[in-house]
Amino acid sequence: MGSEYQAEANENYPLPIGFGQTISQPFTVAFMLELLETKKGDKVLDVGSGSGWTTALLANLVGKTGKVFGVEIIPELVAFGRKNLAKYDFPNAKIIQAGAELGLPSEAPFARILVSAATEKIPEALLNQLKAPGVMVLPVKDVIVQIKKDATGEISKKEFPGFVFVPLR
Repeated sequence: MGSEYQAEANENYPLPIGFGQTISQPFTVAFMLELLETKKGDKVLDVGSGSGWTTALLANLVGKTGKVFGVEIIPELVAFGRKNLAKYDFPNAKIIQAGAELGLPSEAPFARILVSAATEKIPEALLNQLKAPGVMVLPVKDVIVQIKKDATGEISKKEFPGFVFVPLR
């Protein structure tokens, strides 16, 4: 899966990973990770982990004291992501088959939540899984949204238009 695109891996555009899904272009991922403001030791949820690329990047950012939980709805991509993650030394990261509920309520709250597929509106279920204080970054339609929850639970958001994502399933 995806090996036919190996020569294009360093290009700045999305690449297919099968099942109608893509990995986002590197600039977009870097931008979203910057907005996420991940720190060493954070507990992070990666929604729509796909190939495991963002899960691995997040595992590197949180370091050995942090934890990353990738969730993916497509079983073949869960297996693909796990296989990719196993190539590296990230005992602090795992990819889980997504269930009926959005996110991973059993492991909440999360200091950071990254969503890599577009939603129609900000999902309440994910807001409820975000720690106070915490940061969530997600695409809503074609706008990247940075949501910050302060220590009192107050929500603020910033919008960055001009992106295209596959829809969240």
